[in-house]
Amino acid sequence: MMARLREHFEQTVKPALIQEFSYGNNMEVPKLEKIVLNMGIGEGVADAKKVNAAAEEMALIAGQRPVITKARKSIANFKLRDGMPVGCKVTLRGDRMYEFLDRLVNVAMPRIRDFRGISGKSFDGRGNFAFGLKEQIVFPEINYDQVDEIRGMDVVICTTARSDEEARALLKGFDMPFQN
Repeated sequence: MMARLREHFEQTVKPALIQEFSYGNNMEVPKLEKIVLNMGIGEGVADAKKVNAAAEEMALIAGQRPVITKARKSIANFKLRDGMPVGCKVTLRGDRMYEFLDRLVNVAMPRIRDFRGISGKSFDGRGNFAFGLKEQIVFPEINYDQVDEIRGMDVVICTTARSDEEARALLKGFDMPFQN
Protein backbone atom coordinates (compact mmCIF):
# COMPACT_ATOMS: atom_id res chain seq x y z
CA MET A 1 0.00 0.00 0.00
CA MET A 2 1.36 3.41 -0.98
CA ALA A 3 1.51 6.18 1.59
CA ARG A 4 -1.33 8.67 1.27
CA LEU A 5 1.04 11.62 0.96
CA ARG A 6 3.14 9.91 -1.75
CA GLU A 7 -0.03 9.41 -3.83
CA HIS A 8 -0.95 13.06 -3.23
CA PHE A 9 2.56 14.04 -4.43
CA GLU A 10 2.32 11.99 -7.63
CA GLN A 11 -1.22 13.08 -8.54
CA THR A 12 -1.45 16.68 -7.31
CA VAL A 13 1.83 18.25 -6.21
CA LYS A 14 4.05 17.04 -9.07
CA PRO A 15 1.80 18.35 -11.90
CA ALA A 16 1.40 21.68 -10.04
CA LEU A 17 5.19 22.04 -9.70
CA ILE A 18 5.73 21.17 -13.38
CA GLN A 19 3.26 23.91 -14.30
CA GLU A 20 4.67 26.49 -11.86
CA PHE A 21 8.38 26.07 -12.67
CA SER A 22 7.90 24.73 -16.25
CA TYR A 23 10.22 21.73 -16.00
CA GLY A 24 11.03 20.00 -19.27
CA ASN A 25 11.67 16.63 -17.68
CA ASN A 26 9.73 14.67 -15.05
CA MET A 27 12.96 13.90 -13.17
CA GLU A 28 13.64 17.63 -12.64
CA VAL A 29 10.67 17.95 -10.29
CA PRO A 30 11.89 18.30 -6.70
CA LYS A 31 10.84 15.57 -4.29
CA LEU A 32 11.38 14.62 -0.68
CA GLU A 33 14.65 12.80 -0.12
CA LYS A 34 14.67 12.14 3.64
CA ILE A 35 13.54 13.48 6.99
CA VAL A 36 16.02 13.48 9.87
CA LEU A 37 14.81 13.73 13.48
CA ASN A 38 17.40 14.67 16.07
CA MET A 39 17.06 14.94 19.83
CA GLY A 40 19.92 16.28 21.93
CA ILE A 41 19.84 15.19 25.55
CA GLY A 42 22.21 17.28 27.62
CA GLU A 43 21.26 15.49 30.84
CA GLY A 44 22.43 12.25 29.22
CA VAL A 45 25.89 13.07 30.58
CA ALA A 46 24.71 12.55 34.16
CA ASP A 47 22.12 9.84 33.52
CA ALA A 48 22.29 7.35 30.63
CA LYS A 49 18.69 6.24 31.33
CA LYS A 50 17.43 9.58 30.00
CA VAL A 51 19.03 8.91 26.61
CA ASN A 52 17.35 5.50 26.45
CA ALA A 53 13.97 6.99 27.42
CA ALA A 54 14.34 9.64 24.71
CA ALA A 55 15.33 6.97 22.17
CA GLU A 56 12.22 4.93 23.01
CA GLU A 57 9.98 7.98 22.59
CA MET A 58 11.64 8.80 19.27
CA ALA A 59 11.12 5.19 18.12
CA LEU A 60 7.38 5.59 18.84
CA ILE A 61 7.23 8.88 16.92
CA ALA A 62 9.30 7.79 13.91
CA GLY A 63 8.27 4.14 13.64
CA GLN A 64 11.87 2.96 13.52
CA ARG A 65 14.67 2.64 16.05
CA PRO A 66 16.95 5.69 16.42
CA VAL A 67 20.74 5.68 16.61
CA ILE A 68 22.19 6.93 19.89
CA THR A 69 24.71 9.69 19.18
CA LYS A 70 27.85 9.97 21.26
CA ALA A 71 30.11 12.93 22.07
CA ARG A 72 33.04 13.29 19.68
CA LYS A 73 35.36 15.09 22.03
CA SER A 74 35.74 15.78 25.72
CA ILE A 75 34.70 19.16 27.15
CA ALA A 76 35.60 19.57 30.81
CA ASN A 77 33.25 22.51 31.50
CA PHE A 78 30.25 20.40 30.49
CA LYS A 79 31.56 17.32 32.37
CA LEU A 80 31.54 15.62 28.98
CA ARG A 81 33.90 12.86 27.92
CA ASP A 82 34.53 11.44 24.48
CA GLY A 83 32.09 8.61 23.70
CA MET A 84 29.35 9.57 26.19
CA PRO A 85 25.77 9.32 24.89
CA VAL A 86 24.40 12.83 24.26
CA GLY A 87 21.38 12.31 22.00
CA CYS A 88 19.64 10.24 19.38
CA LYS A 89 18.69 10.64 15.73
CA VAL A 90 16.71 8.78 13.10
CA THR A 91 16.62 9.13 9.31
CA LEU A 92 13.33 8.37 7.56
CA ARG A 93 13.07 7.56 3.86
CA GLY A 94 10.41 6.17 1.54
CA ASP A 95 6.93 5.42 2.87
CA ARG A 96 7.92 5.95 6.52
CA MET A 97 9.04 9.47 5.62
CA TYR A 98 5.70 10.28 3.95
CA GLU A 99 3.74 8.74 6.85
CA PHE A 100 5.71 10.84 9.35
CA LEU A 101 5.23 14.08 7.37
CA ASP A 102 1.51 13.31 7.12
CA ARG A 103 1.23 12.87 10.92
CA LEU A 104 3.45 15.91 11.57
CA VAL A 105 1.40 18.32 9.43
CA ASN A 106 -2.12 16.99 10.07
CA VAL A 107 -1.95 15.73 13.67
CA ALA A 108 1.05 17.02 15.61
CA MET A 109 1.29 20.66 14.46
CA PRO A 110 -2.37 21.49 15.17
CA ARG A 111 -1.77 20.25 18.76
CA ILE A 112 1.06 22.75 19.40
CA ARG A 113 0.01 25.48 21.85
CA ASP A 114 -0.32 29.00 20.37
CA PHE A 115 0.68 27.70 16.94
CA ARG A 116 0.74 30.34 14.21
CA GLY A 117 2.67 28.43 11.56
CA ILE A 118 6.37 27.72 11.18
CA SER A 119 8.84 30.32 10.00
CA GLY A 120 9.59 30.20 6.29
CA LYS A 121 13.11 31.55 6.93
CA SER A 122 14.57 28.17 7.88
CA PHE A 123 15.59 27.10 4.38
CA ASP A 124 19.32 26.56 3.86
CA GLY A 125 19.62 27.88 0.31
CA ARG A 126 19.85 24.41 -1.23
CA GLY A 127 16.23 23.37 -0.78
CA ASN A 128 16.44 21.80 2.69
CA PHE A 129 14.19 22.92 5.53
CA ALA A 130 14.85 22.65 9.27
CA PHE A 131 12.79 23.55 12.31
CA GLY A 132 12.48 22.60 15.95
CA LEU A 133 9.64 21.28 18.05
CA LYS A 134 9.66 22.34 21.70
CA GLU A 135 7.94 19.24 23.05
CA GLN A 136 7.58 15.65 21.94
CA ILE A 137 4.10 15.27 23.49
CA VAL A 138 2.41 16.88 20.46
CA PHE A 139 2.62 13.46 18.80
CA PRO A 140 -0.35 11.22 19.62
CA GLU A 141 1.92 8.15 19.94
CA ILE A 142 3.44 9.59 23.11
CA ASN A 143 1.47 8.81 26.27
CA TYR A 144 1.60 11.98 28.39
CA ASP A 145 1.47 10.06 31.68
CA GLN A 146 4.57 8.02 30.85
CA VAL A 147 6.76 10.98 29.84
CA ASP A 148 9.54 11.58 32.37
CA GLU A 149 10.57 14.91 30.86
CA ILE A 150 9.50 17.29 28.09
CA ARG A 151 12.15 17.26 25.34
CA GLY A 152 12.38 19.11 22.08
CA MET A 153 13.63 17.81 18.77
CA ASP A 154 14.95 19.06 15.46
CA VAL A 155 13.26 18.07 12.22
CA VAL A 156 15.22 18.44 8.97
CA ILE A 157 13.39 17.86 5.69
CA CYS A 158 15.81 17.22 2.82
CA THR A 159 14.53 17.68 -0.72
CA THR A 160 16.04 17.42 -4.18
CA ALA A 161 15.04 21.04 -4.91
CA ARG A 162 17.78 23.32 -6.20
CA SER A 163 16.44 26.52 -4.63
CA ASP A 164 14.44 27.65 -1.62
CA GLU A 165 11.49 28.72 -3.80
CA GLU A 166 11.20 25.23 -5.29
CA ALA A 167 11.44 23.62 -1.84
CA ARG A 168 8.85 26.01 -0.40
CA ALA A 169 6.44 25.23 -3.26
CA LEU A 170 7.00 21.50 -2.70
CA LEU A 171 6.32 21.71 1.06
CA LYS A 172 3.32 24.00 0.48
CA GLY A 173 1.95 21.21 -1.73
CA PHE A 174 2.08 18.97 1.35
CA ASP A 175 0.11 21.65 3.32
CA MET A 176 3.09 22.71 5.45
CA PRO A 177 1.73 25.60 7.59
CA PHE A 178 4.15 28.46 6.85
CA GLN A 179 3.76 31.91 8.43
CA ASN A 180 3.13 34.68 5.93
